[in-house]
Amino acid sequence: MMRLSWEDARFRRVAFLLLALVMIFLIVHEIFGEHGYLALRRRRRELQTLQEQVRQLQEENKKLEEEVKALKSDPKAIEKLAREQMKLARPGEIIYVLPEKPEEGTGSREVGSGNWEQGTGKKEPGAGDRPPAGEKR
Repeated sequence: MMRLSWEDARFRRVAFLLLALVMIFLIVHEIFGEHGYLALRRRRRELQTLQEQVRQLQEENKKLEEEVKALKSDPKAIEKLAREQMKLARPGEIIYVLPEKPEEGTGSREVGSGNWEQGTGKKEPGAGDRPPAGEKR
């Protein structure tokens, strides 16, 4: 039977290679593993994001609580809310409601876009071009 000793160069080489492989595996596992360095960084970013969301929600909650308190006790706050949301007015006041700005891509047309209805010779409402020759508006 052959006895292994550190003086044998072949044994040292195999042992060193095996040790190096184990160390490489452990390092890779510590960096890329389920509980490794990269996972820790990802969880820290998630924690920061969640903490920021909690802070924003707490601020919003505080503002809403102040608004509720004002609505329970301040008649001016109630009047302001009624005027803004329900479009209420005092006796003798006139409320002018302006149309909201149309959003881009909602199909609104510019004046003068020349959108004639086919076959009728009539222009779609809102366009500012002239009617076909011989036709009155």
